[in-house]
Amino acid sequence: MNKPTAPRTAGQSRGIQALLSSEIGQLSVLTVIIFGVMAALDPSRFLTMGNFSSMAFQFPEFAILSLAMMLSMMTGGIDLSVVGVSNLAAVIAALLLSTLAGPQAVGLVGGGTIALAIAAALLVGTVCGLLNGIVIGIFGLPPILATLGSGLIFTGLAVAITGGSAVLGFPAAFAFLGNGAIVGVPMPLIVFIVVAVIVWLVLERTALGLRIQMLGTNPLAARFAGIDDLAVTVRTYLLSGIFSASAGLVIMSRANSAKADYGSSYLLLSILICVLGGINPYGGFGRVAGLVLAVLSLQFLSSGLNMLQVSNFAKELIWGGLLLAVMVANGIQFRRKRR
Repeated sequence: MNKPTAPRTAGQSRGIQALLSSEIGQLSVLTVIIFGVMAALDPSRFLTMGNFSSMAFQFPEFAILSLAMMLSMMTGGIDLSVVGVSNLAAVIAALLLSTLAGPQAVGLVGGGTIALAIAAALLVGTVCGLLNGIVIGIFGLPPILATLGSGLIFTGLAVAITGGSAVLGFPAAFAFLGNGAIVGVPMPLIVFIVVAVIVWLVLERTALGLRIQMLGTNPLAARFAGIDDLAVTVRTYLLSGIFSASAGLVIMSRANSAKADYGSSYLLLSILICVLGGINPYGGFGRVAGLVLAVLSLQFLSSGLNMLQVSNFAKELIWGGLLLAVMVANGIQFRRKRR
């Protein structure tokens, strides 16, 4: 009567081992552990609907930037200009909203100006991404140097346009993008889900996604296979620019203002999320599901640290240390697999 129990138990054990040996499984366990620790430290504040709602409004800002970073890292590159593109796109959109509409605009004037501002921001992101792709693909600059330089240029343009001050005075309807909700679901979370689905579709269901992974895995073999590395590089960084601009619109709407230095800590955070989420810094491999789990892990950790009144400087120290630790652990695991 008890004989069937043994195979079932062995099968369950093998299933658990397989889950823990996969990166997604390990990330899932890490996410649950972080959530449990933060909840145990301050359950009266952490385990509340208000806190969960606040987190749902907060994390899409840097999560969308992380998706933009992910695309560039999949090719074996990196995009250090994501925050610069985000702020420049937001500044352009903000100037259009404040100049053509203003805070009192309603109806067709307000709605038309909002649509124009969103289109302008996405166009700015497209142009910035195209510039990055051309500089890297045609002139052969290393992505880390090319995007570092272009990021400084984009930030400098935003400072020159605004004089370093914040741009204010938007139509009230624009605040819905960063602060509204549909059927109880925060709009920033909806935007993140849409962007995440698009990135997943691009990487898993399109020829471009396959070429991105092949280019990141082995650039030389990809060229011999007939892949146009210039076209792939330009398209990848173009998408990265568009998603960065999308993040800029969400940040701008939540803050009800735009400034050249918003989200300065998000660059380190987006890189950390990508590495923690299993995206190979050398290119070729990465999954959107892993990135989403990494986002949730760091949001739970960040929310818990805020409740414990840990300063922002200490949090950046923790992010940097965690990034180094994950990179070292990944390097050790990679060398073991090679042996």
